[in-house]
Amino acid sequence: MAIENVWIEEGCISCGMCVQECPEVFKMDNALAVVKEDVDFNEYEESIKRAADICPAGIIKFS
Repeated sequence: MAIENVWIEEGCISCGMCVQECPEVFKMDNALAVVKEDVDFNEYEESIKRAADICPAGIIKFS
């Protein structure tokens, strides 16, 4: 499945696990996780899926 969009819904608890799992796609900004711009999500598909799976708040989404 090709990933075209990645987003983070409200509720980030600032744990940084997504950044540890996939720093190419996620970064911390003002203590909240955000998705970096201009990233080829398909290149990091497996890491994005793992980051979504390990997010304790369950707020990382992709389509």
